Parts: sequence; structure tokens; C-alpha cells
Amino acid sequence: MINDDNYKEKFKGLQVVEISGESCANCLTLMPMLYELCKARPELTLVHIEASENTVKIMEEYAVDRVPTVLLLDDGEVFARATGFQPEEIFEIWLDAKVEERKAQKVK
Repeated sequence: MINDDNYKEKFKGLQVVEISGESCANCLTLMPMLYELCKARPELTLVHIEASENTVKIMEEYAVDRVPTVLLLDDGEVFARATGFQPEEIFEIWLDAKVEERKAQKVK
């Protein structure tokens, strides 16, 4: 489980970080969708973080003020952010576009 003590060492490579709340209906709907999207994209690792007293430092560092929040990270650096729930088709387009933009930036 990722918490305030170990999160820096866990954020390596391209990651989709999903931050959710225990009683958030949108969060519960989003997680299986993200799992399937990341499963189809082996270059991405999906990380789930539950908003709690054990993750306050993470939430503050990454300026998370609502759930669900999805962060796209490259070695711990945020390069894209989405909040709230979006339909799968919209989220998939956003995810692919942001990852491609990031890859293009790294080539330059």
C-alpha cells in the first residue's frame, strides 16, 4: 500500500495514479475502467491511493483537493491531471493524447 512514508520510491516510470475516497461512487466506477485501460497499455502502471490520514502528505504535494483525481506521472513528475468522472471513451482519448505528448517531449 502506498502511504506518506514510501510513495517517492514507488513513483517510477509512466504511471496512472488514481486517488479516490472510500465512499465516492465515481471513484468506485472509475477504478475498473482505469484498470482495463492500463492493462491494454503495458508502458503504464496503475497506482491506487486511498485518500486518508495516511496519505495527507501525498495529497498536499500533488495538490489533490477532490476525489477522484487521476494524475499522470513520469518518474514522480505530474504531467497531466484529471478530476471527476468522465466516460470511458473521453478518458481513453485524454489518456492516450497526454501519454503521446509526454513521449514526444522526451524525444526532443
